[in-house]
Amino acid sequence: MRIVEALVPATVAGTSQVKKHIGSYPRVRVGGGGRRVVSPAGGVLLVETVRKSGLDQAISTALTPWRKPRTVHDPGKILLDVALAVALGGDCLADAGMLRAEPAVFGAVASDPTVSRLIDALAAAGPTALNAIRTARPKPANTSGNSPVRRLPTPADR
Repeated sequence: MRIVEALVPATVAGTSQVKKHIGSYPRVRVGGGGRRVVSPAGGVLLVETVRKSGLDQAISTALTPWRKPRTVHDPGKILLDVALAVALGGDCLADAGMLRAEPAVFGAVASDPTVSRLIDALAAAGPTALNAIRTARPKPANTSGNSPVRRLPTPADR
């Protein structure tokens, strides 16, 4: 019994399991089968939130100036991986290794030296990098102004 099932572009009986790739992280499903899966499920929830909100694309766009030509790993994804590692209990940059151990859930994770080089570059840029990170915002999904969310009536409305 697998705790986390990844829907990756793989052929099973002649059909692909993924119809559309969105963002930096693969789409995953969690099934506990009656067992406790709090920590892995929390990681999956964070990944899905980042992916569906568009934060991964927004931070990648904001950190484009720090992306060197011919690089393999996106600076935005690296920074989000560090944040995910911290959220899952890590306390140093090397703890991104726990994400690296689950590529089906977290995708390709940069090596420790690559993570360190990015953090060094961002630190050297100082306020410029900090401002870029702070201003990274996902675009709203509904720009028409007609919110699909209805406000429920409260006792004050009666």
